[in-house]
Amino acid sequence: MIPVAYNVRSLFVRKATTIATVLGVALVVFVLAASQMLAQGIRRTMGNSGDAESAIVLRKGSDAELSSNLENNLVSLIKAAPGVKVGEGGAPIASGEIVVVIAPQLVDQPGQVANVLVRGVAAEVYALRPQVHIVEGHAAKPGTNEVVIGKRIRGKFTGIDLGSTFELNKNRPATVVGVFESGGSSFESEVWGDVDTVRAAFGRNGIVSSVTVRLLSAANYDVFAAEVEHDKQLGLKVQRESDYYEKQSEGTSKFISFLGSAIVFFFSVGAMIGAAITMYAAVANRRREIGTLRALGFSGGQVLVSFLLEAVLLALLGGAVGVVASLSMMWVEFTMMNFATWSEVVFNFVPTVKIIVTALLAGGLMGVLGGFLPAVRAARTSPLVAMRD
Repeated sequence: MIPVAYNVRSLFVRKATTIATVLGVALVVFVLAASQMLAQGIRRTMGNSGDAESAIVLRKGSDAELSSNLENNLVSLIKAAPGVKVGEGGAPIASGEIVVVIAPQLVDQPGQVANVLVRGVAAEVYALRPQVHIVEGHAAKPGTNEVVIGKRIRGKFTGIDLGSTFELNKNRPATVVGVFESGGSSFESEVWGDVDTVRAAFGRNGIVSSVTVRLLSAANYDVFAAEVEHDKQLGLKVQRESDYYEKQSEGTSKFISFLGSAIVFFFSVGAMIGAAITMYAAVANRRREIGTLRALGFSGGQVLVSFLLEAVLLALLGGAVGVVASLSMMWVEFTMMNFATWSEVVFNFVPTVKIIVTALLAGGLMGVLGGFLPAVRAARTSPLVAMRD
C-alpha cells in the first residue's frame, strides 16, 4: 500500500491548486450546512411555540389562525370542555385570541415595510404559556392600548421598541410597555396586546381567530378534542398546539431546504470539475513518479486507491473549512416570511451533529466523484512509458 504521507506531501507541494480546490469544496459545504442549519432553526423556532399539553381550536377547514374566525360565544363553550386545566382562581386556563398582520416600516431600510403579526390575547395568556416571560418593562394592562413585543423584533421596526408608540391601524395608537422572551419561539417575532383592543382597532368585534387551552395533561387531549368536535354544526377543529406549529413551519423549512439543495447542486458540479482538473493536472505532472511507483512493484489498483484517497483528503479538507465557516452562522439572526402567516419571523441557524456529518460526507463524496477518473488514468499509466517521459 502506498503510504498516505506521500499523498499529503503532494497536496502541500501543489499549494495553489490545492487551495483553489479546497475553497471550492468549502463553499459548497458551507452553503449545504448553512441551508440545513436555517431549516432546522425554522423548525425549532416554530416547534418551540407549541406545547403538547395545550390544544388550539380553529374553524374547521382553516389551516392557520389568519384564515380562522370563531364567534365569541364559542370561547366559553370551549373553555368548559372536559380536560381543560383550571387556574388558581378557578378560571379555565385558556385564551381566545385574534391574529392580524400590520406592515410597519423597517428601521434599517427607510421607506420599506414588512409584515408583523399582532396577537390579541386574554389576561390568562401567561398562565397558558409559562415559557413567556417579560424581560423588560411590564405586561400590558387589559382594556388599554398597551402592548408588549417579542425581543427579536425590538428596534427592527419604526415605533416597535420599549417606550415607543406606533399605529395598530389608522388612528389606533399602541404604546409598547414591555419586551418578552419565549425560549426562542416564533412568539418572539410578534406584538401582543389586549384581545378587545386589537379587535376594536380592526373592526373585528365579536370574533376570535382561535382558542388555545391548557390541558390537565397531554393524555387529556383526546377527551377534549372529542367533546369540542362532536357537534358538527359548530364546525370546530382541534389540534395539539405542538402539532399545529410544527405544520406551520413545514412550508418555509421545505422551501429553504429546496433552495439550498438547488444551489448546492450547481456549486458541487463546479467543485467536482475543479477537483477533477486538479487531479488530472497532478497525474500529468507526476507521470514519472507514477512510473517509479509501478516499477517499485505497486499495482495499478494501489495507485488508483492512492490517487483517489488524495482527492478525498482534498475534499475533506475543504469540507472541514466549510463546516467551520458555517458554524459562525450560529450567531446570525435571519429574518424571512413565514408562508403560513405571511409575517416576518426571526430565525437562528441551528447546527446539529447530523447536519455537520452530512456536510462532511458530502464533501468527501465530491472528492470521490471528482477524483475517480483521474485516479483511473493514473492506474493505467504504463511504467515504461512514464519512465521515458
